[in-house]
Amino acid sequence: MQVSSTSASTSRVSSSSGGDIAKLQKQLRELTDELKGVASSNLDAKAKQEKSKLLQAKIQMVQAQIAAIQRAQQQEQQKAQVAKAEGAAGAAHKQKAASAEDRTSGLGSNVDTYA
Repeated sequence: MQVSSTSASTSRVSSSSGGDIAKLQKQLRELTDELKGVASSNLDAKAKQEKSKLLQAKIQMVQAQIAAIQRAQQQEQQKAQVAKAEGAAGAAHKQKAASAEDRTSGLGSNVDTYA
């Protein structure tokens, strides 16, 4: 069935990307701590400035990766919801068509026809 396979793939995406987000958040904390440490380091002013710029760029990249993963998760959830709704609508349509067929199948059985 389409709905269950979509739900299964969504849960796989969510669980793997959840781990990725946790790793990236840890990396983000480490970079932030390192950036805070630059101010008290023994580097000269120019080196501190360069290291700060580098760390800020890395922080922005990690934040962008986290945002991309979260967007992908959201899109997968939306796809799963659409698939679930389509599956429910399809099942309701099949049930309605089957009940309509049951009602119409007996109409001609009791009618005499003359040629």
